[in-house]
Amino acid sequence: MITEHLTEFAGLPVVEFPAEGTEEGLSDEARSRLEAAIADPGSVAWRLRTTYGERFPEYFSRFLSEVGTGRVGALVIGCWDEEIYETPPVVPRDLLIEHAAAFPALRSLFFGDVVMEEAEVSWIQQTDLAPLAAAFPELAELAVRGSGDPEMAQDELRLHVPSHPSLRSLTVQGGGLPGHLSREIASSGLPALERLELWLGVENYRGDTVPADLAPVLSGEAFPRLRHLGLRNAEHTDRWVPELVRAPVLERLEVLDLSLGTLTDEGARSLLDRIDAFAHLERLDLHHHYLSDETAERVRAAFTEAGVGIDLSNRQENHGSADDPLYYPSVTE
Repeated sequence: MITEHLTEFAGLPVVEFPAEGTEEGLSDEARSRLEAAIADPGSVAWRLRTTYGERFPEYFSRFLSEVGTGRVGALVIGCWDEEIYETPPVVPRDLLIEHAAAFPALRSLFFGDVVMEEAEVSWIQQTDLAPLAAAFPELAELAVRGSGDPEMAQDELRLHVPSHPSLRSLTVQGGGLPGHLSREIASSGLPALERLELWLGVENYRGDTVPADLAPVLSGEAFPRLRHLGLRNAEHTDRWVPELVRAPVLERLEVLDLSLGTLTDEGARSLLDRIDAFAHLERLDLHHHYLSDETAERVRAAFTEAGVGIDLSNRQENHGSADDPLYYPSVTE
């Protein structure tokens, strides 16, 4: 997930455009994939990633000259600087904005395919990506990893998009989701949004989002076409379940994703007590949880009987003691 680079994005295999001096090290299979991708640029999601040696502007210029970008439908932006934990991605953002006309077919963008060996997720610097979204009014899918750390850099993720007619899927991954960022997202004008995935994270990494920050989303007013809601990787999943039971948006959801979090028997009881509120869902994702075996089986049986597909895989053990339990979401630092 965050330990390996994406191999697929937007339903397409990911092919990396090689940085200068690395192409000769490609295997025959990788070289063949690259040649096929250059021949048919729209058949893959292109990853742009450079760390050592070639600077990103020169690398990006080569990509524009060697690949028919007019047919590229999906882009993955990886490392943009060897000091990525100190350098916000202003350069790749501004280059994409400047050359937006070179990507008329772009519909899917993943910004920040950075893995642990390159930078911990909580150290990934980010910047204001609202201008980037505005530069691509036909963009349907935007995913971002990292929210930045203002103590390490002058910039951090900002994502208030006043108006975007086409965006249907928005994902923000990280070790902590600041409340102000949640409020920016919730107040954005995204009338076509169908899928929203937020990694709430932990307070130690500025994950201080509370239900009030997402009130326009939970009320159903912000995104009237929303059908998939992910409140993932939460330090306090149990606290979100009662809020969701009362949330008007729940009635129109098809998928609710509370995975990667810290759901315990307490939160599960809230699910079971109001299973009627969730029984219309097509799928409920709870994988990576802290349920007891007995409670997990009760939840599985109840939701299966209600016709809801449920994922209860990857059960976790209490990291503390019975008197002082410790529950960690999947991704923190």
